[in-house]
Amino acid sequence: MSVGDVSKRILLGRKLRSSQLGETLLPKRIALPVFASDALSSVAYAPDEVFIMLAVAGASTYVWSWKIGLAVAVVMLTVIASYRQTVHAYPSGGGDYEVATVNLGRNAGVTVASALLCDYVLTVAVSISSASQYAAGAIPALIGHEATAAVVAVVLLTAMNLRGVRESGAFFAVPTYLFMFAILGMCAYGLLRLLAGDLPDAESAQLVIEPEPGWDGPLTQVALMFLLARAFSSGCAALTGVEAISNGVPAFRKPKSRNAATTLLMLGLIAITMMMSVIVLAKQMSIRFVDPHHLDRLRNSAGGALPDGYEQHPVISQIAAGVFDHFSPGFYFVVSVTGIILVLAANTAFNGFPVLGSILAQDGLAPRSLGSRGDRLAYSNGIVFLAALSILLIWAFDAETTKLIQLYIVGVFVSFNLSQLGMIRHWTRHLKTETDPAARGRMMRSRAINTFGLGMTAVVLVIVLVTKFLSGAWITILAMGFFFLVMQAISRHYAHVELELAADEQDKIMPTRVHAIVLASKLHKPTLRALAFAQATRPNVLEAIYVSIDTKATNRLLEEWDERRLDIPLKVLHSPYREVVRPIVEYAQEIRRASPRGVVAVYIPEYVVGRWWEQLLHNQTALRLKGRLLFSPGVMVISVPYQLRSSQVAQEREMREDERVHAGDLRRGRVSSRESRRKDR
Repeated sequence: MSVGDVSKRILLGRKLRSSQLGETLLPKRIALPVFASDALSSVAYAPDEVFIMLAVAGASTYVWSWKIGLAVAVVMLTVIASYRQTVHAYPSGGGDYEVATVNLGRNAGVTVASALLCDYVLTVAVSISSASQYAAGAIPALIGHEATAAVVAVVLLTAMNLRGVRESGAFFAVPTYLFMFAILGMCAYGLLRLLAGDLPDAESAQLVIEPEPGWDGPLTQVALMFLLARAFSSGCAALTGVEAISNGVPAFRKPKSRNAATTLLMLGLIAITMMMSVIVLAKQMSIRFVDPHHLDRLRNSAGGALPDGYEQHPVISQIAAGVFDHFSPGFYFVVSVTGIILVLAANTAFNGFPVLGSILAQDGLAPRSLGSRGDRLAYSNGIVFLAALSILLIWAFDAETTKLIQLYIVGVFVSFNLSQLGMIRHWTRHLKTETDPAARGRMMRSRAINTFGLGMTAVVLVIVLVTKFLSGAWITILAMGFFFLVMQAISRHYAHVELELAADEQDKIMPTRVHAIVLASKLHKPTLRALAFAQATRPNVLEAIYVSIDTKATNRLLEEWDERRLDIPLKVLHSPYREVVRPIVEYAQEIRRASPRGVVAVYIPEYVVGRWWEQLLHNQTALRLKGRLLFSPGVMVISVPYQLRSSQVAQEREMREDERVHAGDLRRGRVSSRESRRKDR
């Protein structure tokens, strides 16, 4: 096994056969952390954004925080109820894209796909950036290097997902469940202390928030509504990731739809409970929280400025520090698992993006390489592509969550709206043909749920666009437009290629003549083999050509040719500028022009070597020549391999790898016990 193969196996694990795809399917206990970690992790930053927006007018507006949390919870329940209809109606994994394409047309589907692609990239960027902020708060050495830490985290997450969805799911399950336990346990203990009357104030409770300019007077009704709308739109970041389950239905064990719907319900109930608990506790502990870039708006109780280097800790950190004021391990446990879950939350996108990319590739809207499964049956190219885009975004915005969050939500709510509208069309179409009263009742109930969901998500989308457009949402809209145009261009390209390659009657016409050319650099075994192979094809004309750049070498070759009395003519092409490739290409093109209905067949002897470094020492001219000749109409390129002794090393290595018994082969019945003992010997 080569060094490259060893490294790949260490990184990814052993290869999986296509027939083992069923072994990678997920039970609900693993599917929940795989697909729900994004929505659950939003508890770590969605409440922060609500308080940041409300703090624009001072701490007095925090009284609205729990009401905004309830509004977000209602929208989340509505969206989850709607997606439960989707996973039953469209279990193939296309999710919003399939719903929109089937019911609203191709352009609507491409719009949804572009929105989801943006959302998945932002999911990784926001989650990892938020985790790097938590890490910098715990490890002072990382302050100022958050972007670098975030990039490293994306690379590690990519490596885990390249090992396959089941392996990554099992790895991520424990931290996700620990996060649920930590947040729910902290909130339960905090609420018990609140009922007992000994819940302490947060570390920032004694601070005073100065309103932003223009918000320091009494708020008019319009200003208050706009402020609440901004806070609500930021809080709706908690809804991101909900759609991932509808895109990942094929990864569930059977019955796929029912398991996916159950996981959706579990996700909704857990996420809402966690979010509302955090918001209520934050309000009761009098937390003061502002935009990290406007810390100068925080004042001490006497109205003076805070000391230089003041660090504003996230909402969950402040709650944990207060709730566990006499039990520091509890605080460190909550902060640690929160930072970890923010990294793992990006795993939702790493499972949704590649599946969506493979579906788009099948439909001709994305490069077909995105539809190929890797050694571990994961869509490796999609995983790497998502990682590259996310790293680019993290580096461009310096891993600042507050900036990235403004780009968030727009894409996912665009897909929400088109998906709900598509589901309404779906149920309306089926109601026209359905006659069973019970089935019609279920369809009408489902349509009512999707109609209500459309109304809610449409309102949220309008609010998001109005409140976030100038703050950065316009970048997301431009990105969606870019993806839309690129996918349309790819679709047109594939359509044109398919039309151009369609077989017709002219393809049956035989060439009038075949002019065969054998390249000769020396008179050795590879050249003689190429000459013999070319003779066996019985062309109309056969000749060998040699490019002369050295007179002595040319004369020596001509003498050897005459001594062997070869009956194949050798033509010498003189190259005064010592070029090898150009004379051959020009000669082949000249023959083609002289006989437009004929074919020029160029035979190129090539060495077959067994070690990667040997490839660097041989065949370089042949590679350049093939690259040039492939663009010449009517010219065919034939490689004639000659296996050097080192090629046997690679062949023997592959044979040993094929014969090796892998762990679990005997248990799975791929080899018998006798074969296993024989191969072990």
